[in-house]
Amino acid sequence: MSTDNLRKQLKIDLHSHTQFSDGHLTPEELVTRAHTMQIDVLAITDHDTVAALDSARKFQSTQKRQLTIVDGVEISCSWHGFDIHVVGLNFDRTHPDLQRFLTNQAVIRRERAFKIGEKLAKCGFEGVTEKALILAGRGQVTRAHFARVLVADFQIASIDTVFKKYLGKGKRAFYKARWPEIAQAVDVIHRAGGQAVLAHPAHYDMTTKWLRRLVHDFSEAQGDAIETASPGISADKRRIIHELVKEHHLLASAGSDFHFPSRWTELGRNLLIDDALTPIWHNWNITHSG
Repeated sequence: MSTDNLRKQLKIDLHSHTQFSDGHLTPEELVTRAHTMQIDVLAITDHDTVAALDSARKFQSTQKRQLTIVDGVEISCSWHGFDIHVVGLNFDRTHPDLQRFLTNQAVIRRERAFKIGEKLAKCGFEGVTEKALILAGRGQVTRAHFARVLVADFQIASIDTVFKKYLGKGKRAFYKARWPEIAQAVDVIHRAGGQAVLAHPAHYDMTTKWLRRLVHDFSEAQGDAIETASPGISADKRRIIHELVKEHHLLASAGSDFHFPSRWTELGRNLLIDDALTPIWHNWNITHSG
């Protein structure tokens, strides 16, 4: 199928989460949601884990409706004091280098969880780490799990309030994790045969000058693409991101960063890529085999 036909005929979402990180749905429920929303190509990109992929593929094999599931992951990185996310797509999820890398990411996540718990205890919230780990279950523990515990058990108004008062950058319970550099994430994705995507560039709390520097460094690290289509991008930000994609000869990706159905995010919503950009899937062999 040609690039033009792929753009026009397929509904593609290359950024989504399950309960194996901070999503609310099981892999099976996410696949079902993808069918409901008429998604044709879905990447499951949990934070620092590929644990959901086998279950999702097994469930899809029992479904009548076609859906191509793309192996994905969202890797946490550090860059000049910012937490940056790099999405990996279409890699060999069994590659030993990738497996070792993600095992180390899990260690960093647990270390951060206990540090956050210590800080929250000093704020008067005891026992949050244990509850957050239970909530995470088999998945990677994230700040979102801590936020959900504080809302449910300590009467904090909302998850947004938790981040603004406690878990956001520079707040009382924030802990700076020792994430790897962007170049390390890109390298391990490439070694596993995949493509590296700079996730949701408009959502980082940085000036345009810093965003330009981030994209430059990502390109220098041999990154492949940028998410140009994602929820909540203003027209000005979209214009700047498109300019940077063209300037650095990068591909364009599209992802909702879906965690659960809501007014603000939904699988496949508003993810059209500008015709002037080359989509990351332009040379993929999409067969709907799942």
